Amino acid sequence: MEQMKFCQSCGMPLGQEGDLGTEKNGEKSREYCVYCYQNGAFTQECTMEEMADACVGFAKEAAQEGQPGLTKEEMMQWFPTLKRWRKED
Repeated sequence: MEQMKFCQSCGMPLGQEGDLGTEKNGEKSREYCVYCYQNGAFTQECTMEEMADACVGFAKEAAQEGQPGLTKEEMMQWFPTLKRWRKED
């Protein structure tokens, strides 16, 4: 069974081809979603905390539909493990 992949910027599940962002050459990105990454660049410059603030609304919607959703605090713990937010050593 293939492991679920998540956007390495916002954490959105990348379960369908239409969820994938695009590289400069038009190919699908295997790391970032369509909302965060288009034409080889991030769609918005923001801090990790600003990204978490933006994602909280989507998590609340998911919870209302009976799907698990993360709190901002949980996002702030998880996001530093995602590629976009990892601190370079």
